[in-house]
Amino acid sequence: MRIYFEVVGIICLLYYSAICLYTRKLNSTFALFWPVCSGIHILLGLLAFKGKWSILLWIIIFLLWVIFLSVEIQICTAMTKRAEAGLSYIIVLGAQVRGTKITNSLMRRLDAALCYLEENSETSVIVSGGQGKGEDISEAFAMAEYLYQHGIDEKRIILEDTSKSTMENLKNSSKIIDDLSRPVGVVTNNFHMYRALQIGKKAGFKNVRGIAATSNPVLQLNYLVREFFAVIWMKNSS
Repeated sequence: MRIYFEVVGIICLLYYSAICLYTRKLNSTFALFWPVCSGIHILLGLLAFKGKWSILLWIIIFLLWVIFLSVEIQICTAMTKRAEAGLSYIIVLGAQVRGTKITNSLMRRLDAALCYLEENSETSVIVSGGQGKGEDISEAFAMAEYLYQHGIDEKRIILEDTSKSTMENLKNSSKIIDDLSRPVGVVTNNFHMYRALQIGKKAGFKNVRGIAATSNPVLQLNYLVREFFAVIWMKNSS
């Protein structure tokens, strides 16, 4: 048991170090989870659990892993979603803009949208995202500019620039689309796709389709674990 806790603790600490080196930050989004998780595991490894306490701890660990993996399977399955051709609308969910600069995650979403729009010339795109802290322009405006500069006719681009959350992204976008029974594509990073599709159904879409963009490979594990907690919160708050 001690070896298990020590190995997991060391792996968490090494991954946190990799995140810090890559982002050049000590407290990037959700990154502090890893040293906390490492500390808990190392502490548990130092404690001498024997007899029935050892058995109870293993049962708790087993149940936690079952819950974690069952949610992650749903998240990872949704990562492979590919919408069919010929959709009337696709919705690009906003992500952080630093000043006026598009972040890596948002650029990946826009590149996935570009690929679909170039292959489907009749499709319109709703870029959805308001202006938040640290943003000099709305996410929707930044996205529209990116798509326009990469060859998408401005007549195909619809701005929704008031949303502050994924639910608002999809709820506000649903007001633009006259028929929610028609298939509609949602563009977001792959780790976020499962939750986005579930929220899309809650927002009233009857046939929501996924168009999964890639994610930063170094941060992918961090995103997947963070998304686990987001999914648990979503299910418990619904």
